[in-house]
Amino acid sequence: MSTGTFTPRPGAAPLSRMIRAQAALETRMLLRNGEQLLLTVVIPTLLLVLFSAVDIVDTGEGKAVDFLAPGVLALAVMSTAFTGQAIATGFERRYGVLKRLGASPLPRWGLMTAKTCSVLVTEVLQIALLTAIAFALGWSPHGNPLSVALLLLLGTAAFSGLGLLMAGTLKAEATLAAANLVFLLLLVGGGVIVPLEKFPDAARAVLELLPISALSGGLRDVLRDGAGVPWADLGILAAWAAAGLGAAARFFRWE
Repeated sequence: MSTGTFTPRPGAAPLSRMIRAQAALETRMLLRNGEQLLLTVVIPTLLLVLFSAVDIVDTGEGKAVDFLAPGVLALAVMSTAFTGQAIATGFERRYGVLKRLGASPLPRWGLMTAKTCSVLVTEVLQIALLTAIAFALGWSPHGNPLSVALLLLLGTAAFSGLGLLMAGTLKAEATLAAANLVFLLLLVGGGVIVPLEKFPDAARAVLELLPISALSGGLRDVLRDGAGVPWADLGILAAWAAAGLGAAARFFRWE
């Protein structure tokens, strides 16, 4: 046996390994949280099944599931990237978890990268589940998968920026209340369940500029109508992503 085989090597692990470990931890914590599962899985699933099976809202021509499935996918992205992330990060900040992690060998940008990876993993699971349920309900999607992926990625970036901005500037209790309130308001007024055509023209002009409306509308144009790249919706999401992530980077407080 050569000398030095068991010599200790103190120091931080490679950065990529630290990010993977933190992302895995964030994902496990999210999936074990009952409130987060309610937001990310149960509510979108119930809305998809209920409104597809019962004629409660006039969704226009065609099967209800063809209108509802894209909106529920957008809702799932918002529930994870915005509502869930804002609440979890807000309470981590309150209890000093972020402060301690910020002092660890994992750099702060690495921590945010791990959180983003956790959000993306959760969204993949959500989308797989909701897509399977939608197919069972008779969904017939169309369109280019690349356009769908672009919409989902930009939607995730937009909602993540807004969620981190809220979590990094408000108290945890205020973040909890505000994130849930925004979730409910955008569920009703974001084109998820109720078509935007049902709103007055003045209100509709404002609602169409919201990130949830751009995401649900863009997904619906592609998946239901077989449209090409929805540049206008992508532009709205990109603007929200740039504004939200930029403001979060500028104003986020770690304690």
